[in-house]
Amino acid sequence: MAKKSDSPALKIIPLGGLKEIGKNTWVFEINDEIMLLDGGLGFPGDGMHGVNIVLPDMTYLRQNRHKIKGMVVTHGHEDHIGGIAFHLRQFDIPVIYGPRLGMALLEGKLREAGVLNRTELRTVGPRDVVRVGNNFFVEFIRNTHSMADSFTVAINSPAGLVIHSGDFKVDHTPVDGEFFDFQRLAEHGEKGVLCLISDSTNAEVPGHTPSERAVAPGLERAFASAKGRVFVTTFASSVHRLNIILELAEKMGRVVGVVGRSMLNVIAHARNLGYVKCRDELLQPLQNLRKYRDDQILILTTGSQGESMSALTRMAEGRHRQLQIREGDTVVFSANPIPGNVIPVVRTVDKLMNLGANVIYGKDKGIHVSGHGAQEDQKLMLSLTRPKFFFPAHGEYRMLRKHASMAEAMGVPGENIVIAENGDVIQVSQDGIGVADKVPSGIELVDASREGVVDGEVLRDRQTIAGDGIITVAASINLEGKLVTKPDVRLSGVVLPMEMSRLTNFIIDAIDETLSNQWAKHARDLGEIEVDWTGLRYQIERDINRKLRSQMQSRPMLVVLLQTPEGEDATSNGKKSGKSKSSAKNAKDAKDDKTTTPAAGKRKRATASVS
Repeated sequence: MAKKSDSPALKIIPLGGLKEIGKNTWVFEINDEIMLLDGGLGFPGDGMHGVNIVLPDMTYLRQNRHKIKGMVVTHGHEDHIGGIAFHLRQFDIPVIYGPRLGMALLEGKLREAGVLNRTELRTVGPRDVVRVGNNFFVEFIRNTHSMADSFTVAINSPAGLVIHSGDFKVDHTPVDGEFFDFQRLAEHGEKGVLCLISDSTNAEVPGHTPSERAVAPGLERAFASAKGRVFVTTFASSVHRLNIILELAEKMGRVVGVVGRSMLNVIAHARNLGYVKCRDELLQPLQNLRKYRDDQILILTTGSQGESMSALTRMAEGRHRQLQIREGDTVVFSANPIPGNVIPVVRTVDKLMNLGANVIYGKDKGIHVSGHGAQEDQKLMLSLTRPKFFFPAHGEYRMLRKHASMAEAMGVPGENIVIAENGDVIQVSQDGIGVADKVPSGIELVDASREGVVDGEVLRDRQTIAGDGIITVAASINLEGKLVTKPDVRLSGVVLPMEMSRLTNFIIDAIDETLSNQWAKHARDLGEIEVDWTGLRYQIERDINRKLRSQMQSRPMLVVLLQTPEGEDATSNGKKSGKSKSSAKNAKDAKDDKTTTPAAGKRKRATASVS
């Protein structure tokens, strides 16, 4: 019998996707080689002002980039491939293997981001086996999901065989005729599976998840009852659903207009690869729709989650340039809100109804089914693979717990089951499984430009401004350390519990007090006056904050700008400030110093919140 020290151990590190829905990102590591599995993104929650995309913290991979040998992708949903372009800006991935549709969508993202040259994309088919580095041999096993061309993967390493289910449900009548390869899973189960990592999304839902074809009757009823135009919104990547909608439009004599960049992109790639089949004449440019009666038009649109910039949301708010909702239109939501999106969806529904549309939505209408397996589907995955160790994944904590209980009821010993969180280093070998270490986890936020990462301090500033507003104070101070004129005080988003004149007097008192007590510390006469404007401004902000704390319950952000009078010549921090120079520039320079210098922790803040 081998000693424990002789049993190779595989490290499995989830960087996203545990105790949450989204940003699924996995690290597999053995013998100083890393293989990545998926690289997804999430969407911002309340308080993430100006944030478009949420990514996992990739510190561990930046630090270990030299170990990365490649990546495998299970399918093309955004929560599995949407982060890869951002990651490639930070480190190279030598090769990425994945399904044809997923790779086609990914290629477009990488080309747009200008990082296509930082990796090589290779497509795979069912039962293909690829080698990643010297330690990983990965087999792609066809499964069924809401997106076409989806895989479960079997990962062979020196530690043993690990199966990652990917996203899956058991669909015995798949729209594309690509059946779940249960036989191959069973063969692996017969030979011996060291560990199963499995989708837990619907672990709380009894029974089986219905086939994707189950939505066809409900959608047909909704379309048949519509007297005017039909608008349908669903996840752009739900290729099977799009196929069903196009088939029904053809059957009912409606032409189809497509709105929304992601919807257009997915349909183009899916048609090119044969996953969507329809006549060219069925799809019409929006400008051609005026040639048809309202009862001959169906419009496929993004916006099923109430996203602020989606096509349907802009229509609901009257902001879309080409389409307006009007009396007699029917809008069909063929999707359920994901956690956190219920309120935006409900608001969109209200606005559409207010414009006169008949809105069809809700679980009871039979127009949506999940892409994730319910309890009986998850049990089938367990029974086919018969794993020694079990690792529930892809779900919130209650889902992971329920899935773990299910596995234990099916014979997996409790000590062979691990419930982890993002950043945990799970070590698995023939001897056991457990949390061995922790790596940096958390999130990285990308702003609306999709270029810059929003750090924690910027987000806190945005939250402060959104919650309590901002006070800006511009003060002119001469080289004798005196206020020259009354400061210019501006408020944005601040609820003021006093007269404006009283607030200005409080600020003047605070500045006068600071100059009286602190000027000598910040100004030196060395033949010409040298002033530490940054330090002085920071002290003024502190003193104004202290004064306002006693007068205001809210905590607005405070920004102080200092300037010297026209004609005065001063030296700022040892450098000439020049004549007639506004200290707004000095304040900006100081703020730029803070935000671009790694050692900025010792510098003075350009802004300060009232706290």
